[in-house]
Amino acid sequence: MKKLLTGWRALPVTSRIGIGIVAFLGLLAIFGPWLAPYDPTVRSGAPFARPSAEHWLGTDDSGRDLLSLVIVGARPSLLVGVLAAVVATGIGTAVGLAAGYLRGATDTVLMRLVDIIMSLPVVPLTLVIGVLTGPGLWTQAFVIAIALWAPMARELRSQVLSVRERDFIQGLRSMGARNGYVLTQHVLPTVAPLLVPQLVLAVQTAIMLEASLAFLGLGDINTMSWGMILATANQRSAFLTDAWLWWVVPPGALIALTVLGFALAGGAMERSAGLSAQVRSRARKKPQILAQSPGDNVEHRSAAEESAPETLLEISGLSVRYGDTESGVGGCTAVDLRLGRGQILGLVGESGSGKSTVAAAIISLLPGAGTVHEGRIVLAGRNLLELSENERRALRGGQIGLVPQEAQSALNPVQRIGSQLIEAIRGHSTVDKVAARQRVLELLALVGLPAEKFLAYPHQLSGGQRQRVVIAMALAGDPVLLLADEPTSGLDVLVQEEILDLLTKLREQLGLSIIIVTHDLPVVAQVADQVAVMRAGLVVEQGEVCTVFNRPQHPYTQTLLASLPGIEQLQGATP
Repeated sequence: MKKLLTGWRALPVTSRIGIGIVAFLGLLAIFGPWLAPYDPTVRSGAPFARPSAEHWLGTDDSGRDLLSLVIVGARPSLLVGVLAAVVATGIGTAVGLAAGYLRGATDTVLMRLVDIIMSLPVVPLTLVIGVLTGPGLWTQAFVIAIALWAPMARELRSQVLSVRERDFIQGLRSMGARNGYVLTQHVLPTVAPLLVPQLVLAVQTAIMLEASLAFLGLGDINTMSWGMILATANQRSAFLTDAWLWWVVPPGALIALTVLGFALAGGAMERSAGLSAQVRSRARKKPQILAQSPGDNVEHRSAAEESAPETLLEISGLSVRYGDTESGVGGCTAVDLRLGRGQILGLVGESGSGKSTVAAAIISLLPGAGTVHEGRIVLAGRNLLELSENERRALRGGQIGLVPQEAQSALNPVQRIGSQLIEAIRGHSTVDKVAARQRVLELLALVGLPAEKFLAYPHQLSGGQRQRVVIAMALAGDPVLLLADEPTSGLDVLVQEEILDLLTKLREQLGLSIIIVTHDLPVVAQVADQVAVMRAGLVVEQGEVCTVFNRPQHPYTQTLLASLPGIEQLQGATP
């Protein structure tokens, strides 16, 4: 209660007024039939009686008490408005999420439908649909919802397009999370604060449209809403006498007051939704802190796996282009790479050289404009380019783990570290929450983090700790191949050293094969066995680190090495 009072006092005066109006109208709609002084369906006075002590707003042409009609009319008016707004928001949200996240043909079809709906004038559209379906309360709600959902879908789609490209969403996809799970558990909560003003605007518009439709004859004559009161007054020639002052003005004023109330309350609702999204967390019991050594839960590879061919990953003739035509630019051309089991490959080159494109192609997370034109990517004997989408999804976060470049943006800022790790674990296994929580503690120990970090939020960790967390998430599915995209970017020198040491230790403990995508040659010199140098989408040179760094053959590699200070330390380096 104290928190509610504090939050109430923190609101602007206008927001308090708006909330008060909405609360008053809501109570009026709920308790109206018991508050009305007379039964609004029967005659209680003389026709066209002026306001008096008995009838505060007078009577209509049938002698019904107008105050009672106005009070009872609050329920159907608000019911239609709120119901239509909720339905329209639900449809618009579903369409916006699907179009913005799934893209491709789904986006094209849904957005063309939105264009058609938005090209039609609202009132004529509602009239046509209303005439076809017939008058009535539910008809009004349906018609209004059909007219209002399209603008919401268009605006929400643009926001989802932005959220879809955030690193923590890409991280979820890299772990093999299904589209439905990502949409409902992460994308929707992220854009939820944007739905509040949409809903408020829809309520305002829906209430106005309800009054308009009722006035035009599409209302339910058996349910006297405020719009129907206005329609009846017009039909009974109230405007030709002084009766319009007490017959027309009160319901019209209440419609205006309702719209004003929702508009003023909208700011407070939006602010509250935004704050709740920022502090939202899942309540969990504090896990028991267990003393573990990093190697306590290292699973031994099976004998069959140990006897597998030496080559784990082989890329041959891979060409990726960005664009809709064969002449699309960027990407990579005829890339050939080989990675043995337990080896670390450094993929280096300047920005735009295509190294990130190769990594994205391996994990099947190319941007929408990127397409594989030709080539093969064979992991443990399987050509990844021939797999179905479900098979690729199972592979991501399972056999292939991804360590994204920016750990801060790769983690969901409103979920605890433990929750995100549990999510990664349960995405590829059927373990219960207790077992998943235990596995999280083991992963934290494996990457050198204390168990207390289970309950921490990303902003409560240092850059190096966040990097360890995303490494733990990449290991959650027990992968055989780890893709590390600039794993030391933005970290100070000492923390970089710690992360590189951790990757080397994990390679030795778990038998991992690792591809490090970087432009930092000292990183490659320190940890890699093999190096591949890329420029303009081509692999210009590859081989053992010592050989390439000591005796570079390609002019670009020579220039790259010569541009670094302290090159004499790199040449002759051994991983």
